[in-house]
Amino acid sequence: MSRDRLEAFSDGVIAVVITIMVLNLRPPAGHALTDLRPLGPKLAVYLLSFVFIALYWNNHHLLLRAVERISGAVLWANAHLLFWLSLTPAAAAWLGPHLGESAPAAVYGVVLLGSAIAYSILTRALLAAQPPGSPLERAVGRDRKGNLSVIAYVVAIALSPIAPWFSLAVYFAVAAVWLVPDRRIERVLPGPSIRDTEATVASGEPQARLRHPDH
Repeated sequence: MSRDRLEAFSDGVIAVVITIMVLNLRPPAGHALTDLRPLGPKLAVYLLSFVFIALYWNNHHLLLRAVERISGAVLWANAHLLFWLSLTPAAAAWLGPHLGESAPAAVYGVVLLGSAIAYSILTRALLAAQPPGSPLERAVGRDRKGNLSVIAYVVAIALSPIAPWFSLAVYFAVAAVWLVPDRRIERVLPGPSIRDTEATVASGEPQARLRHPDH
């Protein structure tokens, strides 16, 4: 399977995951704005889950842009990541009406933890498939943010039986940290090649778009 096919398949699965999450939201029976109040917790969990899925989609896209080789181990690691992401709608649907309860908070954290570990495994599998000194290797480095996220999830899950609200705060905090753009991979990605430029010219796009940003 080529890199583009792997990315297209993953994009399709992620799109389905988001669709399932929004279908779990039910409109209120009434017609007043106050009738939306009971949906507040569910909307908060949906927003958190949507942000996480969007973050994985964005980072997954950049990750694949930085590689040229796809191995069998990468295919299985990618499927492993999609498995954990596909559990997000179920975990969110349980947590939404039960904010502040220990078991739903813990299960939701387990899904987040599993997704984070799976993404790390995918990154390592991609690194193993690339030659030494690849752009991805230079970009990833020690991946401190990813490692700290895993530690935060473990702590939140461990404390969920006694402090579920603290666990939820940790989940939101990790999402907020990842919302800050991480440009490690973007810095090592090559600019548009001559072939891309020729294709752009052939497509009839305005020449102004091909100018250097400083011009």
